[in-house]
Amino acid sequence: MTTKRAYKLPHSSTVNCLKIGRKSSRVLVTGGEDHKVNLWAIGKPNAILSLSGHTSGIDSVSFDSSEVLVAAGAASGTIKLWDLEEAKIVRTLTGHRSNCISVDFHPFGEFFASGSLDTNLKIWDIRKKGCIHTYKGHTRGVNAIRFTPDGRWVVSGGEDNTVKLWDLTAGKLLHDFKCHEGQIQCIDFHPHEFLLATGSADRTVKFWDLETFELIGSAGPETSGVRCLTFNPDGRTLLCGLHESLKVFSWEPIRCHDAVDVGWSRLSDLNVHEGKLLGCSYNQSCVGVWVVDISRIEPYTIGAVTRVNGHSESKSSASGNLSVLNENSAKASLGKLSVSQNSDPLVKETKSLGRLSVSQNSDPLLKETKTLGRLSVSQNSEPAKESKPQEVYLVLHKGSI
Repeated sequence: MTTKRAYKLPHSSTVNCLKIGRKSSRVLVTGGEDHKVNLWAIGKPNAILSLSGHTSGIDSVSFDSSEVLVAAGAASGTIKLWDLEEAKIVRTLTGHRSNCISVDFHPFGEFFASGSLDTNLKIWDIRKKGCIHTYKGHTRGVNAIRFTPDGRWVVSGGEDNTVKLWDLTAGKLLHDFKCHEGQIQCIDFHPHEFLLATGSADRTVKFWDLETFELIGSAGPETSGVRCLTFNPDGRTLLCGLHESLKVFSWEPIRCHDAVDVGWSRLSDLNVHEGKLLGCSYNQSCVGVWVVDISRIEPYTIGAVTRVNGHSESKSSASGNLSVLNENSAKASLGKLSVSQNSDPLVKETKSLGRLSVSQNSDPLLKETKTLGRLSVSQNSEPAKESKPQEVYLVLHKGSI
């Protein structure tokens, strides 16, 4: 089952970056070209907080592990930290000479890392209010950063096509992974094995053994670059977000278990929580929130999948109810878009938001009929009924903060 909700965000210009809160998977932070950082409760139309202070566009954002702090890196290179409980800036950190395009918090301890177009990776101590180490070695911008789950190492992926593994205690480079032929776009560590996965614009996913530093294998090339990836917490599979699809891989040997059509386009973050994969994408001032029920995709369910040279040619889509995230059904009417979903008529709530009419019902399990332009799709909640998810944009008023 795939559901989607889209928000028209109160950024006065384009959204540049976003991150999901990994602890709860219920909050989202966005950074805009309007210099603002906005905090959202997923499923709610209006921002919880709108944080000001930067004087240039926001290029990177991240929550800390407790979802109490947010770091935002700007085009100026400056990084600001906000305490969300007090809604105030607690640190302003300078040192990068160009755009700060990636940030990631240490899993424990008051540290975070930042990567910049100036080619440097910096480690910051929040308590000491400054940079405690600068790692040099990339020849182009540092796109992606991730700390190991035990907090001993940090990995950086660059526009120079390399992945570098740094030892935080020794303060030195441990290994340089150089097999990709395009810039690195995403990185993740296996939850309990010495295994690293990297996704690149070269349209491949590579798996690395962190004990031997050897390449275990490579998946792809895919039809588009790999935008996001995350290991399922059960450790069995890697979930990869491509331009318009989700692919599910395992390794040793490399195997694609399923391919699901999802129209998220500019996917920016993925997170798994309580058996659901949450994906967030952005386009101009809109952010799309997607939910995929992992229990309905291979290898977690039974389905017909044919594989050719390790590639999945799955005919299935983890599709179903395209309702809002609180699993109510919706009737939306906006311009030429008309979506009618049948549900329990006894529990019904109707909202009018400007030109948008939303009818919310409590039972998501009944049959839904959608009309989109000339397209009419009838969907049932039974897994045997399969179809590609359709985009449903709920364009909401700008929130009053």
